[in-house]
Amino acid sequence: MKIKTYFFALSLLCSPLFSVSAFAAEKTVIRLGVLAFGTLEWELAALKNEKMLDGADFEIQTQTLASPQAAEVALQAGAVDMIVSDWIWTSRMRSSGTDFTFYPYSNTSGALVVPANSSIKTLKDLSGKKLGIAGGELDKNWLLLQALANQQQVDLKTTTTAFAAPPLLNQQLGQGRVDAVLNYWHFAARLEAQGCKQLLDGKAILTGLGIKEEVPSLGYVFKQSWATAHKAAVENFLTTAEQAKNKLCTSNEAWAKILPLTKADDAATQTKLRDRYCAGRVTQWGAAEQQAAGKIYTLLRKLSNNKLTGTAETIQAGTFWPLK
Repeated sequence: MKIKTYFFALSLLCSPLFSVSAFAAEKTVIRLGVLAFGTLEWELAALKNEKMLDGADFEIQTQTLASPQAAEVALQAGAVDMIVSDWIWTSRMRSSGTDFTFYPYSNTSGALVVPANSSIKTLKDLSGKKLGIAGGELDKNWLLLQALANQQQVDLKTTTTAFAAPPLLNQQLGQGRVDAVLNYWHFAARLEAQGCKQLLDGKAILTGLGIKEEVPSLGYVFKQSWATAHKAAVENFLTTAEQAKNKLCTSNEAWAKILPLTKADDAATQTKLRDRYCAGRVTQWGAAEQQAAGKIYTLLRKLSNNKLTGTAETIQAGTFWPLK
């Protein structure tokens, strides 16, 4: 009888209901939408290289996406749980009924860059020149640059503008087809590494407009309901990802391991990319920065005639993931 009881118990233990995995706590799966040319993959590589995921209560699954627009579509369709986007889009989506929320990822923003020997020293010098702009007519940096020009009584109507993809703009500046470019930060950094000069970046533009707080330009965006249901795992991921970024900025060995992802072959470009990337680390995010975001929102709403922000007069409640 004891033998039968033993084998019966053993058969239960070996059955699917009593498998070893059943006793182990299941990890929260975080499906990340990652841009093929973005810096998020740098941190994800560092997480793996530095074994920072050992013992984590979450598992990362990635889906490579071709553009920011593709990432936004994937998040709305539920194909991914989290992407990197901006709080303007997050607020606009909340005003349409979604529960997306934003957590800071980077303070780094685009920059206005000119050739080393350029006669352009100030915004006033753009008069009669040709300016290449990434991101289209509703690019946030372009809208804010126009506001700064108006404040300084600079008429940019005499400036010829051309909108194009970031890599093409860099080529056109090198070929002399444009006199200056307002490009995304990593493309601007590549130009700087080649000897070009940065006249203004996004932070300087905001400072000129009276906004001194550093407001993150990009952040992780995800459904608030999903994050609330997996709060511990989500917050652990956000903390660990921040640690990975810090590791890349403080450890030459860790940085060397991800160099192929930068797609930069020369040391000057690699160094400039690291400098700009690390300068974008978010060190302060609280009430003051969120109030400053509200001021930026009001500016962009007016400058874009509601086209960028939507018609909501203020940032929607819940746009920012609650502070711990």
